[in-house]
Amino acid sequence: MKKTKFSHALIFLCLSGICLLQSCGGNSSGPSMKGSVSPKDAIATFELEPGFQMELIANEPLVSDPVDMEIDEFGRLYVVEMPGYPIDKSGTGRIVLLSDEDDDGVMDKSTVFADNLILPNGILRWKKGVLITDAPDVLYLEDTDGDGVADVREVVMTGFSLSNPHVNVNNPVYGLDNWIHLSHLGHIGTRKYEEEFGDKGTNIVFPNSPGSPELPKNANGHSVRFRPDIQVAELASTRSQFGHTYDRWGRYLLTHNQNHIYHEVIAAPYLSRNPGLLVSNSSESISDHGKETEVFQITTNPDRQLFTPVGLTTSSSGLTAYLGGTFPEPFENAVFVAESVSNLVHVDILKEKGATFIAERLRENKEFLASKDSWSRPVNMYVGPDGALYVLDYYRKIIEHPEWMSDEAVAAGGLYDGVGMGRIYRITPKGTGKADWTSGLTFGEESPKEWVKHLASKNNWWRNNAQRLIVTAQNQEVISDLEKMAKNKDSAEGRLHALWTLEGLKGLSTDLIIQALNDPVAGVRENAIKLSEMHLSESNELIDALLNLKTDPNARVRFQLLCTLGFIDTQEAAQVAEELLFQDLSDEWVQIAALSASSSKNTALLQTVLTRFDKDVPAYGSLVRRLTAMITANENEGEAEKLLQSALKLSENKGWEASVLYGIADGVKRNEENEKALTAYMDKVVLAFFDHPNAGLRKSALNLIKTLDFKDENLLKSSMDKAMAIASDQSIPEDRRAEALRFLPEGDVSPYADQLKGMIATTEPIVLQIAAMQALGNIKGTSVPEYVLSKWNSLTPEIRDVALGTFMSESERVKLLLEALKDGKIPTAAIGWKMRVRLMNNGDEATRNFARELLTKNEGEEINKKYQKALEINGDPIAGKSVYIENCALCHQFRGKGGVAFGPDLGTLHNWHPKDLMANILDPNLSIAPGFDLWEVTLKDGEIIQGMIMNETSAAISLRISPGIEQTINRQDIEAIKGMNMSLMPGLAGQLDQQKIADLMAFIRNSE
Repeated sequence: MKKTKFSHALIFLCLSGICLLQSCGGNSSGPSMKGSVSPKDAIATFELEPGFQMELIANEPLVSDPVDMEIDEFGRLYVVEMPGYPIDKSGTGRIVLLSDEDDDGVMDKSTVFADNLILPNGILRWKKGVLITDAPDVLYLEDTDGDGVADVREVVMTGFSLSNPHVNVNNPVYGLDNWIHLSHLGHIGTRKYEEEFGDKGTNIVFPNSPGSPELPKNANGHSVRFRPDIQVAELASTRSQFGHTYDRWGRYLLTHNQNHIYHEVIAAPYLSRNPGLLVSNSSESISDHGKETEVFQITTNPDRQLFTPVGLTTSSSGLTAYLGGTFPEPFENAVFVAESVSNLVHVDILKEKGATFIAERLRENKEFLASKDSWSRPVNMYVGPDGALYVLDYYRKIIEHPEWMSDEAVAAGGLYDGVGMGRIYRITPKGTGKADWTSGLTFGEESPKEWVKHLASKNNWWRNNAQRLIVTAQNQEVISDLEKMAKNKDSAEGRLHALWTLEGLKGLSTDLIIQALNDPVAGVRENAIKLSEMHLSESNELIDALLNLKTDPNARVRFQLLCTLGFIDTQEAAQVAEELLFQDLSDEWVQIAALSASSSKNTALLQTVLTRFDKDVPAYGSLVRRLTAMITANENEGEAEKLLQSALKLSENKGWEASVLYGIADGVKRNEENEKALTAYMDKVVLAFFDHPNAGLRKSALNLIKTLDFKDENLLKSSMDKAMAIASDQSIPEDRRAEALRFLPEGDVSPYADQLKGMIATTEPIVLQIAAMQALGNIKGTSVPEYVLSKWNSLTPEIRDVALGTFMSESERVKLLLEALKDGKIPTAAIGWKMRVRLMNNGDEATRNFARELLTKNEGEEINKKYQKALEINGDPIAGKSVYIENCALCHQFRGKGGVAFGPDLGTLHNWHPKDLMANILDPNLSIAPGFDLWEVTLKDGEIIQGMIMNETSAAISLRISPGIEQTINRQDIEAIKGMNMSLMPGLAGQLDQQKIADLMAFIRNSE
């Protein structure tokens, strides 16, 4: 190890110059630190996964507002500081170099490497300097005289939108493929800050290389890969928000606010070779616990802004695959993601599933890292040369952007409270010693031959940086060393990186690729197939070796082979591709890979699929749909008409007909000639909808009817009358009656309004009531919402959700809903989170403000005043469990355990803000959980029954009357039903003292 010294003096952040407070929504006295936790006390606020330890290696004033970091080959720590977030564009962004002068593994000196940056948010070591993402630019900064300050600043690439800081281009990563990859989501609209962040970007160009290839405006909102050395750039097939990562085999993983982890399954080069392939998404959400997954926050007093849902991912960022080689199992397949709003870091464990993955929780009710401090804001992570996971804590009172905050909260100031603060934590297995790289590294001074040895390191930091150094140096003398490493039997990673490094030096032989195609490790074989794409014209033996992989035991290898075979135009390759397709037919990505190859053989392949069709295997139907869509969208030889005619034969049902109709609907709008030709068959499609014996085909026929233009008014009117007649006939099965109602929105529904209202009755099947309400919602004006208000108390829960939707299509209806909420005709608890967001972000300012006033009102304020002390007491969760057993267990379970499952499971309330939780403990009527409100059912014989509606079917309603007692009531026996707008749960106000309330809340909010 060699100590690397910095000659530039320590520079402290001057808070008074960080932000023009008037423009930032701040107060005149400047940013406040009140409520923050000091660095020396910060570690104590965290709960960490057992078996790990964490230490603070840097904090304010050495570093402030950190969003990304890089440790270079000399052990120098660069940190990107972005104090300007959320709306200050005055140039306060900086890059600082941190160093450890006393060799204790903790940083104690800071040097400003570069300043006057706008909103910098990503860094990557490149050649002798660093690349910085600072929209609209990607910059190159270099220190040529060794004083620790950059004296070279070049714009490498530009044109990205300078939009909301949440979505600007960010986080450059050096990939296994020797390209630099940029995370990018594209421009998003703004209501409040159009002047500051309305930029939509331009074409993406290399300004110092006129005439070099350009990317479209703002890269079409996609992530980007580029080669700064030769000025080329390409679009990825998908996009990511803040952060992205690659697993050890180069699979691309991405993140977005709500969707914490998804996988780009098929890359852009495969999709771009066949423009006729209709693919709406090239990525798959891989979490098995939901895209908007539940998180287990432990924050003592969480900050809740206007559009922040409780207990769900809302600010996912900094996605990082752990490839450090020092964490124990199962962390060799772990991917970490920061969730700054909830003050935590979530971890998933990846398992392969066909062409993609499943991401599973590590712990059922607990996060890898969580803080009780509401100011702690993990935003990004980094795996260092020591295999440690470094967590960058932005540390702010408020992390949400003011675009999605209430105007009142912005006006109150506080947006920049905490500016100038920030921490970086080091997480390692227990017993790990201090960071030794802080004393400097000799890695950068080693010879290229020594770099080759690092390709076999267990830690990807060494492998990746060694590959980068060798490729950028373009040293041909190490080719023989790399060829030896490519045959290293002890390290699959060494073989992998050697192959790609040779490719980067243009020294990879087809013989080595063929050898790698037979590697014992599937990940190496998969990458060898990718590498072969650059060498297909060099060797017939290489193509033969590829074809021999058709029976490979690994699904991911077979998928990659299918992608690559699309570049080989031979009969043998086509035959193998078809075999691979039918071997893994149930994997939808295999279908997409096969169809990406060429659009010229769709009809022949479709005929093969129809011949082999197995109606018991759903994948056949999806493939038929895709092929039919491609034929309809791209071919004009009458094939679409023939397919339509075959599918509409009432006398046949081979199982594929519905899929053909869905496919025609998918593709017809892309082909005017086919759209015109197929519209002429509308009468036959309508006939199939009404008369075909197969329900699946009737559904697909209706879908096609809604896609095509209904030009025959007489046919439309007679069809609507027929639909209404079917719906009104009680001798016809309920599903068929509801199906007929779904036809009505094709025309004017208003003549049938009275009949439809008559179908919304307790005695009618629930499926019919829902269809009738949906049809009514298409009638213009406020008559239908007014009808809903008049019937609200008799509408059962499933109908209520549909009925609320009728208020959202017109501005006058929205106002009517808000008035009903104000007057208590509809309880605010009935408004779900997504509808709340729509209402509170309405385009009309007066409506928007009215909605925010109603939906953010603290109804428990008076109760909280009486029990204010309970919010200030430190509750004891162990004592709180006793309070729960004595007072709550009779009606409530906790995380599915103990107690009686009568009321809501109290374990689901762990993310509630303490004041809201306390108010609802004291008065459960404040916000009744959906499904737990009280209903009164009057039977035709006069008996009245009260309880909670637990289930609804077309035939009956199930009421839970008391713990352990349920009663099923036949719909035909019901005279009337009425919602009581109250809870069955008794309030605890006056029954428990302040300490017991505090203890009970501590128990409920403890996620363990």
